[in-house]
Order: sequence, then structure tokens, then C-alpha cells
Amino acid sequence: MNLIDLDRVGMTYEAASGPVEALAGISLSVAPGEFVSLVGPSGCGKSTLLRIVAGLRPATAGTVTVGGTTVRAPIPDIGMVFQAPILLKWRSILQNVLLPAELAGKDPGPLRRRAEDLLSMAGLAGFGDKLPRELSGGMQQRAALCRALLLDPPLLLMDEPFGALDAMTRDDMALELLRIWGERDLGREARKTVLFVTHSIPEAVFLSDRVVVMSPRPGRIAADLAIDLPRPRTMEMRASEAFGRFNLEIFRALTGRTVGAAGTA
Repeated sequence: MNLIDLDRVGMTYEAASGPVEALAGISLSVAPGEFVSLVGPSGCGKSTLLRIVAGLRPATAGTVTVGGTTVRAPIPDIGMVFQAPILLKWRSILQNVLLPAELAGKDPGPLRRRAEDLLSMAGLAGFGDKLPRELSGGMQQRAALCRALLLDPPLLLMDEPFGALDAMTRDDMALELLRIWGERDLGREARKTVLFVTHSIPEAVFLSDRVVVMSPRPGRIAADLAIDLPRPRTMEMRASEAFGRFNLEIFRALTGRTVGAAGTA
């Protein structure tokens, strides 16, 4: 059974100038343990679709099912990571990671060890008592990822989580995410299901089992491509012919263009 099923999902919202159709006819399934990236031009509804899956905003057409249950309200069993870490600046890193327990009405005490283990796994051992301003942007984003994983959700929704980072830190975070996801140590059945929004074609190819390409607004699915590169992924793989071929295929699906000589497309 799929973890996520979208059936002809649409989203129209009211603007001052009249109704705006953001999404139309989105049908998509994601299997447990699968890593799926959404790519598309700005304004095509990628982030809106993520929020619809989370139950944070209702679709105006179609149905959304997560874990066999129709989504009609915010669902509890997810972790969300946004482009900005959104850490509370007056709380320590450990206290920030423990925040979901408090928001869920749980005693954070028994989860302290798990939070510390997650920080250690993310390379942040010894930083639990630091304030967010004492960490780099990449370290803060790792802490945000630990926070999303605290309650061990089966589904991880990530909305351009590395978009604000420099290129080198972004590459490091991609490798870190795959490590925490369990690429090397876990089989698909034990991994989190990840729905990942990005503008970066190479990032999507590097991380994903599948890349879903969305059209300009109203967002529709223009292509759904399986990325059959071997795992674990390595930086050396980015230089391979297969990696380049997937990048080009996604570019063509996004733009409808082929790549020619310099100055042509």
C-alpha cells in the first residue's frame, strides 16, 4: 500500500483580482520508504502541494490520502523541514529539538536521550546547550532536521530546506540527509518516506528515487522520472554520464527545450 495517494488534487484560491488556480489534476502516489522530489518553476504550487499533503491547507478538488486515511485536517505523524531552520532563538539547540514533544503534550524528559542521539547522528554532539546564533546556517538546519525526526514520523516533508545555504554547505547537507535517512544502513522498508521540494535539478537527481516535474501554474505533473542510480550516492557520481543524462531529461521536461551550443537552447 502507498503511504501517500493524491487523486486529481486541485487548489484554487481567492485573490483580490479574482480566483487563481494554483494546482490542477495532480495524481501522485508515493510508496513507503521512497524519496521523491518535486521540481518546477517558481509559483507552480510545489510548496502548496506539500502543505496539502500535511493537511495544513485543504485542497479545493480531489482527495489526499496518507497512511490509508483521507486528509481533512493537519496530520500528526509527519516531520516538516522548511527553507529557514525556524529555531527559537531563546532556547538551546536541545530544547529546540525537544519542542515537538511539548507541542504534542508529551513529557519531553523521556525523549531527551533520543534528541541527544539525533544531534550526535547529525554531527552536533556537544552543541545541545548552544543557542541557535552560536551555530552556522548548516548546523542550524541539521538541528531543524533532528527536530523533525524527534517523534519518529513515518513521513518527512521538506520544503527547499537547503535553498538558503551556500553551494558547499548545500552539498554537505545533501550527504548528511541521505546518511540520516539511512541510505547506507537501512532497507527501503525501514526508511522514512520523504517528499522533498527543490529548485535544483542536480540536487533532486542526487537525492531521489523519483523526480516529479511540475508545469507552470496551474501546477500539473509534466513528468515522473525514476532515478535508477545506485545507492549509496556519492559526489563522484555527479560526474557520471548517467547523472548528466537525468539532469538533461528533467531540464527538457521543465522547459520543453533541448540544449544546444552556447547561446542556443
